[in-house]
Amino acid sequence: MSEVVIVSIISLVGTLAGTFGGIMTANKLTGYRIEQLEKKVEKHNNLIERVYRLEDNDKLLEEKIDVLNRKVG
Repeated sequence: MSEVVIVSIISLVGTLAGTFGGIMTANKLTGYRIEQLEKKVEKHNNLIERVYRLEDNDKLLEEKIDVLNRKVG
Protein backbone atom coordinates (compact mmCIF):
# COMPACT_ATOMS: atom_id res chain seq x y z
CA MET A 1 0.00 0.00 0.00
CA SER A 2 1.13 3.47 -0.68
CA GLU A 3 1.89 5.97 2.07
CA VAL A 4 -1.06 8.16 1.04
CA VAL A 5 -3.56 5.34 1.58
CA ILE A 6 -2.06 4.43 4.96
CA VAL A 7 -2.13 8.05 6.11
CA SER A 8 -5.72 8.38 4.88
CA ILE A 9 -6.81 5.27 6.79
CA ILE A 10 -5.08 6.46 9.97
CA SER A 11 -6.72 9.88 9.58
CA LEU A 12 -10.12 8.26 9.09
CA VAL A 13 -9.74 6.09 12.19
CA GLY A 14 -8.60 9.09 14.25
CA THR A 15 -11.48 11.21 13.02
CA LEU A 16 -14.03 8.48 13.77
CA ALA A 17 -12.59 7.90 17.25
CA GLY A 18 -12.62 11.63 18.04
CA THR A 19 -16.15 12.07 16.76
CA PHE A 20 -17.44 9.06 18.68
CA GLY A 21 -15.70 10.23 21.85
CA GLY A 22 -17.20 13.70 21.50
CA ILE A 23 -20.67 12.32 20.98
CA MET A 24 -20.39 10.03 24.01
CA THR A 25 -19.12 12.88 26.22
CA ALA A 26 -21.91 15.19 25.09
CA ASN A 27 -24.47 12.44 25.69
CA LYS A 28 -23.23 11.85 29.24
CA LEU A 29 -23.31 15.57 29.99
CA THR A 30 -26.82 15.92 28.59
CA GLY A 31 -28.00 12.95 30.67
CA TYR A 32 -26.48 14.46 33.81
CA ARG A 33 -28.10 17.83 33.17
CA ILE A 34 -31.50 16.24 32.57
CA GLU A 35 -31.16 14.29 35.81
CA GLN A 36 -30.35 17.45 37.76
CA LEU A 37 -33.26 19.29 36.13
CA GLU A 38 -35.63 16.45 37.06
CA LYS A 39 -34.51 16.74 40.69
CA LYS A 40 -35.20 20.48 40.67
CA VAL A 41 -38.62 19.97 39.10
CA GLU A 42 -39.46 17.34 41.72
CA LYS A 43 -38.51 19.73 44.53
CA HIS A 44 -40.62 22.45 42.91
CA ASN A 45 -43.61 20.14 42.55
CA ASN A 46 -43.32 19.13 46.20
CA LEU A 47 -43.29 22.79 47.17
CA ILE A 48 -46.40 23.46 45.08
CA GLU A 49 -48.21 20.55 46.75
CA ARG A 50 -47.25 21.87 50.18
CA VAL A 51 -48.52 25.34 49.30
CA TYR A 52 -51.87 23.89 48.17
CA ARG A 53 -52.18 22.02 51.46
CA LEU A 54 -51.33 25.19 53.39
CA GLU A 55 -53.93 27.15 51.44
CA ASP A 56 -56.57 24.49 52.16
CA ASN A 57 -55.65 24.53 55.83
CA ASP A 58 -55.84 28.34 55.82
CA LYS A 59 -59.34 28.25 54.31
CA LEU A 60 -60.46 25.74 56.93
CA LEU A 61 -59.09 27.89 59.76
CA GLU A 62 -60.79 31.00 58.33
CA GLU A 63 -64.10 29.15 58.22
CA LYS A 64 -63.66 28.05 61.83
CA ILE A 65 -62.87 31.62 62.87
CA ASP A 66 -65.99 32.87 61.05
CA VAL A 67 -68.15 30.25 62.84
CA LEU A 68 -66.69 31.20 66.20
CA ASN A 69 -67.17 34.92 65.50
CA ARG A 70 -70.83 34.31 64.66
CA LYS A 71 -71.28 32.37 67.91
CA VAL A 72 -69.63 35.13 69.96
CA GLY A 73 -71.19 38.09 68.17
